[in-house]
Amino acid sequence: MTNPLSQPGRAGQGLPTPPSGWPIGSYPTYAEAQKAVDYLSDQEFSVQDVTIVGVDLMQVERVLGRLTWPKVIGGGVVSGAWLGLFLGLVLGIFTNGNILGALIIGIIGGVIFGLISAAIPYAATKGQRDFASSMQLVAGRYDVLCEPKSAEKARDMLAKLSI
Repeated sequence: MTNPLSQPGRAGQGLPTPPSGWPIGSYPTYAEAQKAVDYLSDQEFSVQDVTIVGVDLMQVERVLGRLTWPKVIGGGVVSGAWLGLFLGLVLGIFTNGNILGALIIGIIGGVIFGLISAAIPYAATKGQRDFASSMQLVAGRYDVLCEPKSAEKARDMLAKLSI
């Protein structure tokens, strides 16, 4: 993950380059690797020398459920109604007309838009993808690397941390 507070002169900025440094810890989850780096930070260690590296990357698609026409249409109606409600409120606020009328028009328009924007892509799959899913990029393990000049000190500090 990128950090908006990263320093512009640090190595690794710009073109992608392989990570460098000595391994100071290996963890099965990102949360544990993050906890280790946070511990180093809490101990006032120079964490700008540390890198978390995801190893053995996998693309995981988690199936959330079966898609049917009623679910697709229902989802389109609900999302369209929310969009229409928002647009109706904005229209009602910025016009001197009837706010209730603007809300009704917005909701009706949103429902129609939601139905169309949900039904067309589902129909285009022609039954070849009748399920909803989410994609994730995960790693088999997360290694924490440190620049050689301070790797031994970091390894000693992490040895005191029990994760």
